[in-house]
Formats: sequence, structure tokens, C-alpha cells
Amino acid sequence: MISTLLYIVFVLSALVLIVVILLQEGKGGGFGQALGEHGQQTFGVGAKGINTFTGYTAAVFLVSALVLHRISGPADTGSIARDQMSIEDVLQAPTGTTPNAVPVPDGN
Repeated sequence: MISTLLYIVFVLSALVLIVVILLQEGKGGGFGQALGEHGQQTFGVGAKGINTFTGYTAAVFLVSALVLHRISGPADTGSIARDQMSIEDVLQAPTGTTPNAVPVPDGN
């Protein structure tokens, strides 16, 4: 139940974040300028307000992503190298040999 709600918040915040970032004025105009002055008035925010709203939306997106990762991610699985090989195996390996080495022809 809680993970479904978090996924909904995550996706909605991602979509809102995309739209809000595209509405911001950049050096070259952007999507916000394509809508003209009416575009910013439609969403009811000014230049300072849209920056604050973007920050809050980004924070919600980041927190929901971290919580979803913590909930759905596997527990500590350890290291692949640590699970497959111990330090004793490395120290006892014969020197001068390469495992799975392909022989090189002499050229004669």
C-alpha cells in the first residue's frame, strides 16, 4: 500500500518537475517563452515562485526516489569479489600464469 502511494508520488513529481523546468526562462527563451506571458500566469507563479516550486518538487522527487530504493532494494548483499575469492586464494595463486590465457602462435 505504502509503496504504491510512493510510486504515484514519484511519477507525479517527475512529470511536474519536467513541466516546471521547461516553463522556466532560460537565456534562450525555452518552452516558457513559447507560451508567452500567459504561460506563467496560467500556472500562477512568477519568476521567484517558479524557482521555489521547482526546488520543492525536486526535493519531493529525490526523497521519494530514495525511500523507494530503500524499500524495494535488496538487503546488504555484500561484494561479489569478497563472496567469490578470499585473500588466501589470491596469495596461493601460482605466479607467472594467467588464468584462461589464450596461447599466442610463434609466427613461424
